Amino acid sequence: MAIPGNFLSSVTETIDPNTSGWKAKLNATISLGSGGRNGDGCLAVKSVAAGEMQAITVSSYTVIPWTEYEAFCDAAGTVGERIGIRWLNSGNAEISITWSMTTSPASSSWHRIAVGGEAPDGAARAQVVVSSTPAAGSVNQFYENFYLGFPITTTGNLFAFNTESAEVDASAWFAEVNCTLSRTMPAVGWPVNFYLAGGHLINMTATANGNASARSTDRPAATPGIEYVASCYLSPPNTSVTTWVELRFYDISGSQIRATRSVLAAPGTGYYRQFASAVAPAGTAACSIAAGIDGATAGQVLKIDGAVVTTAPALYAGTVVPYADASFEQGVAGWTVASGVATIARSTPWGTGFGGPYSGVITSTTATTSVIRSARFSLPAGATAGQNLRIQVIGQVMAGGWTMTRGVRWYDASNTDLGVSTAAPEAAPTPGWWALSNDFTIPANATQAAIEYTLTATATNGVWRIDMVGMWQQLPVNAVAAHDDTASITLTLRELTVGQLLTIYRVLPDGSRRLVRGPSGLYLQTPITSDEVIVEDYEAPLGVAVSYYIESLTPGSQTPEYQNTVTTTLASGDRNECWLKDPGQPQRNLKVLVAKAPDWQRSIEQAEMRVRGRRNSVILSDVRGGLEGDLSIWTRSDDERDALHWLLDSGNVLLWQSVPGMGVSDMYVAVGQITEARVTGYAPEPWRVWTLPLRQVDMPTTTGVAGSAGRTWQDVLTQFATWQDVLNAYATWEDVLFDHRIGG
Repeated sequence: MAIPGNFLSSVTETIDPNTSGWKAKLNATISLGSGGRNGDGCLAVKSVAAGEMQAITVSSYTVIPWTEYEAFCDAAGTVGERIGIRWLNSGNAEISITWSMTTSPASSSWHRIAVGGEAPDGAARAQVVVSSTPAAGSVNQFYENFYLGFPITTTGNLFAFNTESAEVDASAWFAEVNCTLSRTMPAVGWPVNFYLAGGHLINMTATANGNASARSTDRPAATPGIEYVASCYLSPPNTSVTTWVELRFYDISGSQIRATRSVLAAPGTGYYRQFASAVAPAGTAACSIAAGIDGATAGQVLKIDGAVVTTAPALYAGTVVPYADASFEQGVAGWTVASGVATIARSTPWGTGFGGPYSGVITSTTATTSVIRSARFSLPAGATAGQNLRIQVIGQVMAGGWTMTRGVRWYDASNTDLGVSTAAPEAAPTPGWWALSNDFTIPANATQAAIEYTLTATATNGVWRIDMVGMWQQLPVNAVAAHDDTASITLTLRELTVGQLLTIYRVLPDGSRRLVRGPSGLYLQTPITSDEVIVEDYEAPLGVAVSYYIESLTPGSQTPEYQNTVTTTLASGDRNECWLKDPGQPQRNLKVLVAKAPDWQRSIEQAEMRVRGRRNSVILSDVRGGLEGDLSIWTRSDDERDALHWLLDSGNVLLWQSVPGMGVSDMYVAVGQITEARVTGYAPEPWRVWTLPLRQVDMPTTTGVAGSAGRTWQDVLTQFATWQDVLNAYATWEDVLFDHRIGG
């Protein structure tokens, strides 16, 4: 799988099918190894003699001075290795090499090595170089899954690349209490496609017995009233110590005004992502992350990596349950036992949750009834009396049996209890995790609601786990809306199951189906990553009633769930106009005035064989090609002319759509050399007549609808210190949106 944003070619990245992207640089020979992770091939580097050996990319890649870059790969061998970025000037002379640390200890299992750094003054190009130092000749070292490009960071992270990754140095962290900090690169076997994981991490070493802590020096801006989630990977010295991560908020003067701690329940000494969430209090101006050990022994080491602070993700679209109450990552938040002997606590150890590392655990020592209740939450925006509110929990019976009554307790604006709405009692389903949802009608005067479970244990010591709790206004599971101004249809799908595979068809009146395009290509068993998916279909036909057929399939199953939408129709529009659309970049789409439709030709490849003495030749023909012809169109203003140039600049396959009844079906076309002609000799005349040579082609199947993939202004703010830096890095605002940098 190609790494997004990689400057390297696929062959250079994967070492498949050969090593043509690489060459030996020092004391080495290279060959094609097997058993790789990103494809079977890998780069085998063998030492000629004892001492350092190096391999390097054959090609060099354009870079910009003082711009930050990252390189990483997966490695395996009997000695420690390192990776570097070799900076070259415009004459291809070496300026310097930015090296990573050397892996310690060495590992024959695949592990990640990485480095980050700014291109120095005068740098014009860069190469990736890998190095190790065996003690003898004929020692093999293996590399695979290479990347060179701009730093890959968590979308929406408030922290800079070095704070998140430590790939540049240790300066993003501060030794706060009873500790020293250092940077190491151990052999950690991250998943091959987990590109956020790098090689370096921060080691916090306790100086003496007692509490020890470190914090980020990075303090990005934060906004009061916004819920944030902090996380990082912790590797504790053992399972008996108390290690934690903390989300901190500061006022404008830099004084800390709140800290929310989340303690790791470590099952071992591996790497565990621990979360802490909180709503920024009044007066908040900035935030940071901290990690530490309570009651440390001198010399104990806590390893830290992958520091992230983002706005809290909604576990369900429109849910009003805060992250802490919904996920149980740092405790039980606002959940309480309203009555009965049951208890509620966070599960232990790490890794016992459904949607994250932890879940809530409800335990009853006796076969009696208890009431478990959440905190009060404001109703979703726009939800009023008479409408439905949906609650959902993912539950798992761990011991005994349970009869449960699910409900919602209502409150008015003055916190007066308005009573509870309940569903019929039922047995908690087993085995495994189950998604359990109910709808309740909002009563008059209700402005707040709490989720309430009345649970009767049918045996002693019953245990029921809950996770991913949500509460939102119940809306149709699908909806369609036609937008005539953009000739597009918006399809909204709700309450999908994350992890299932999604297929979406556009259905025409004759029953024929066409796959609908999404961000990664056509929606054909595409993994679902959110319970709500919004699809903008720019390829729907004009003037034709269409509906959508949606399948969701659980991996490993052969029987999909399905649903259908109502029909909707895009207006045909003026019959003298047509649409030219870029399927992958619909922001370029343009409606133009037709001057003359094409006179079609269909070419064919033929071989003629003249038989001596015979009148007629023997003709061997291939199948006849698609339609070819010249489309003549008008542009009526300078803005329209510029827009057409912008549409045609990419050279992408286009979709040509005309009004039904004009004798032309919707058609995907490649546009050849264009002609833009004036219509008169009067220079200020804005009208132009264009000749577009069209050639019919198949619908592009792998092209995705280009988008930001979640990119926000926060990502721009994190990556650039000033707006001038942004202007220097991008040619257009569209390039800012898609992170297409100059020279990238």
